Amino acid sequence: MTDLGVCKIKSEYILPEQNREPNLDHVSDKDKATLDDNRQSETEPKTKRQRFNENKKLKGQNKNRGPTCVLDRTKELCESLVHVEDGEELPVCSRKNCQNSHDIQEYLQKKNPNIGSICYNFLTSGKCFRGLSCRFGECHISDSGRNIVDKDKYEQYTSKGPYIKNLFDKELQWSLRKKTYDFNLAEKLVDSFGKKIEQKKTYGTVTDEDIIKLKQQEKRTIDWSNKLYLGPLTTVGNLPFRRICKEFGADITCGEMAMCSSLLQGMPQEWALIKRHHTEDIFGVQLCANNPYLLTKCGLLLDKQCDIDFVDVNLGCPIDWVFKKGAGTGLLLRPKVLESCLKNLSDIISVPLTVKSRTGVYKDENIAHDLAPKFRDWGVSLITIHGRSREQRYTKSADWSYIEKVAQNAAPAPVFGCGDILSFEDYKLFREQAPNIAGVMLGRGALIKPWIFKEIKEQKLWDISSNERMDIIKTYVNYGLEHWGSDTKGVENTRRFLLEWMSFLYRYIPVGLLEDPPQKINERPPYFRGRDDLETLMSSPAAADWIRITEMLLGKVPDGFKFIPKHKANSYQ
Repeated sequence: MTDLGVCKIKSEYILPEQNREPNLDHVSDKDKATLDDNRQSETEPKTKRQRFNENKKLKGQNKNRGPTCVLDRTKELCESLVHVEDGEELPVCSRKNCQNSHDIQEYLQKKNPNIGSICYNFLTSGKCFRGLSCRFGECHISDSGRNIVDKDKYEQYTSKGPYIKNLFDKELQWSLRKKTYDFNLAEKLVDSFGKKIEQKKTYGTVTDEDIIKLKQQEKRTIDWSNKLYLGPLTTVGNLPFRRICKEFGADITCGEMAMCSSLLQGMPQEWALIKRHHTEDIFGVQLCANNPYLLTKCGLLLDKQCDIDFVDVNLGCPIDWVFKKGAGTGLLLRPKVLESCLKNLSDIISVPLTVKSRTGVYKDENIAHDLAPKFRDWGVSLITIHGRSREQRYTKSADWSYIEKVAQNAAPAPVFGCGDILSFEDYKLFREQAPNIAGVMLGRGALIKPWIFKEIKEQKLWDISSNERMDIIKTYVNYGLEHWGSDTKGVENTRRFLLEWMSFLYRYIPVGLLEDPPQKINERPPYFRGRDDLETLMSSPAAADWIRITEMLLGKVPDGFKFIPKHKANSYQ
């Protein structure tokens, strides 16, 4: 059973249920078949196995979605020619068997049409970093097919320092891939910990000779009190989204869950999760691994190479493939390994160590209250508890009374609570239920309404208009084009991540439509219309309508474009 109700909406905005059929124009045939399979007649009885399979489908991720867009390399300009300015000689491409186009005039003639006439990157910095390949290049590509650069503005822009920190260095990538990076200290630390435990079991006191002496680094400290923490959100918690939340008042931000194994292999897509915008004044990185060697090596690497304020260990990921490997919530069932992970990681980093955990693995076996004092003793500076077990996923309301129990057991270590906050009223109620917590983390609530940080700080509901919500989406698009690029690849990356976010964003119900505000996170609304056409469009559960919104800002989708959300947690249970 789920803690699910129907949201009460004013009768004048409710539409007939038969009009609820979603538009499936942009859904693949395979996904349509899956949806048809799920629409079993309510009059047909379901077996226990069918009910089990339905519940299983609600959990985790939609897999095998395939790419949303595949680019033809032969139609893209070679990177060596992208940034050519007036008066410069054309460079010679150094790549063997390069498949890209090397004729600038031919490329510009066949290039996909411009989406708009104003390039956000050129407007803000004086230079577009995607040059001739920019899909908004009308303002910075000359008639002769060269880049225009506002040198004074660009010099002023760059003089303020790096706007994006923790960029992945090619030399570092090479050393990780060739396995020449020095992890000797991390390996000795973990080995000495295992040796210490073994000798305590068999020989009694461990002598100084048996322990690798490490110089204790002075830990930086963070004041966690009464902070609003934007949690690490896989796929949707990217840098452009975090910038939006910072502008609305988020105090702490954290990168998406990064797999230690992928970071240590030098995978660029994993290192992209470490990037930090200069406005993120308290920023952490969340790591996921199943053994102390991976975590300690990553801790050493990030501490030396990156500008971060804390390292968070993921003890809450419920995804099957992570859990089965003994990572995420899987570590909660391996107390000795967990102790080694946290103690060694705490010893090797100079920034605070934090953990984010669920209440436990099984719905009727909460263990976080027993683990919390151990976390404190093992060197953890902040404990965040998501008030549900792995088994419960999002099918039950968060248990804030249990979060309070964890906070009492962990004292004096600070504990943050997480789960089901979608309004200031929720925030106030849960703080009253858990008076000993130091602050709160927001996840789905921030995805559904990123202005929730502003609402909590101003202690009021905001009946935001559809135009104001559209302005937020426009800002996200600009930040996306700055982050992923304004060429065709960057445009489609921005579109993809915007669509992933919109699979949560559509769940917002405007305050002016509610009979009894505020909206609750697990309440399903009846089918309704908004106060204007844009508000109605934004409330649509159909991916095709989300795509229509992206086309207003990013142009038509490519031929054959398909999209289905990655996360199933966006859906009402």
